Amino acid sequence: MKTAWVKQRTTVFGAIVVLVTAGVTAYALSAIAENDRRTSRATDATTTSLTQVEEGPRILFRHTGRDADYGHVGAVALADPGGPRALTDLSCDRVYARAGSVSCLTTERGVVTRYRATDLATSTPGARWREVDGVDLPGLPSRTRISPDGRLVSSTVFVNGDSYMVSGFSTRTVVRRIGGASYGDLEKFRLVVDGRRVAPADRNVWGVTFAADDRTFYATVATGGRTYLARGDLAERSLTTIADHVECPSLSPDGTRIAFKEADKDGTRWTPAVLDLATGRRTVLAGETHSIDDQIEWLDDDTVLYGLEREDEPVSDVWSLDTEPTATPRVLVPEAASPAVLR
Repeated sequence: MKTAWVKQRTTVFGAIVVLVTAGVTAYALSAIAENDRRTSRATDATTTSLTQVEEGPRILFRHTGRDADYGHVGAVALADPGGPRALTDLSCDRVYARAGSVSCLTTERGVVTRYRATDLATSTPGARWREVDGVDLPGLPSRTRISPDGRLVSSTVFVNGDSYMVSGFSTRTVVRRIGGASYGDLEKFRLVVDGRRVAPADRNVWGVTFAADDRTFYATVATGGRTYLARGDLAERSLTTIADHVECPSLSPDGTRIAFKEADKDGTRWTPAVLDLATGRRTVLAGETHSIDDQIEWLDDDTVLYGLEREDEPVSDVWSLDTEPTATPRVLVPEAASPAVLR
């Protein structure tokens, strides 16, 4: 099992070197920008407060332009995603937002590198944002999501040192109530795989997406060299697999479909796809020919968003793609990553 697991972790985290390299690149760009402010090719931005960013339907994101605002949280109007952007002084490695709540995962570099999740919230539109919670993370930030009502938050990080790992990284994923109690590490939840309760040492969980009832969620579970889509129940503290070969799920706004990335046989390329939860029908979005290593976001019930790094420079853009199988992707928000749609 250990051999199979190592092979699987190579599949899931085959891009970990790229991820770490991207983190180092981000740090280098940030340092360079202090002394050499480069010109971003995105539309001119205005520096503003997080409160001002929160006004009106918008897309929140992490700015990736090669300038002094690299890594800062910004937003564009939903009606004009390629237009003027507002940038804040909040800097995150990963960011997500819903209904008055923001989750910001950061790397604090120093003599000892630390990782942190910070939750911010506001009671009413236009009111001042405030930090309501914050926890230390055990490893490199990877994913974060917030429930539709803004009350629950998940964070996934890469860690090393697990006894079953010969090399590479595994994950830790935690769900918390914003400003409240934690449900703990999802690896500790009761796990049912293909109808049978199991307790494998090599289980990993990542890529949480929440339903609207503040109880149900979906996530990727990996064990024994395979990846599964699991339905989670916070009240029962359980995970039950319902499909296989699903990574980084994202529940559609109407709650009927899961967008995800599907790995090829070699685990070197991920294609965006959609799973109908009622019928089990999968639709591969073959119009996208690049490898998509991101947790997809829904723009609406028929369109998905994802970050994609450019081939010629360390800059990401947010792309949109219709869920028709052969639709053509397009850049929706240039110089951006970690999109979150706020209405």
